[in-house]
Amino acid sequence: MTTEGIEAVFLETHNWGRAAKFWQGLGYELEFATDHASGLLRNGDGPYLFVAEVPEHKEPEVRLVLKVPDADAFSPAPGVEVVSPFEDTHFGTREMTVRDPDGRLWSLQAPARN
Repeated sequence: MTTEGIEAVFLETHNWGRAAKFWQGLGYELEFATDHASGLLRNGDGPYLFVAEVPEHKEPEVRLVLKVPDADAFSPAPGVEVVSPFEDTHFGTREMTVRDPDGRLWSLQAPARN
């Protein structure tokens, strides 16, 4: 089994409120906000955005999240470095992290086990 394209873009910011307004100004709708300065925004059927505020001393990062339909059926090809295997998240999915040959980290996201 392989990935099925981009599921989401995970963005870190120093100001959740300003970032949310920016993306809403570009046509994204706020689907939900958390009580810890983060939230999910959508624009049509494409990848969703998840924006999370980080402390000022941390450099904000951007990470693409690739879709995997079934974590239990997924097996990365030889040569794909697994940084962390699929684990349950606190937000109801399963996530794996892999590293590409240039050192970039990529998240793979699958639905939670039923």
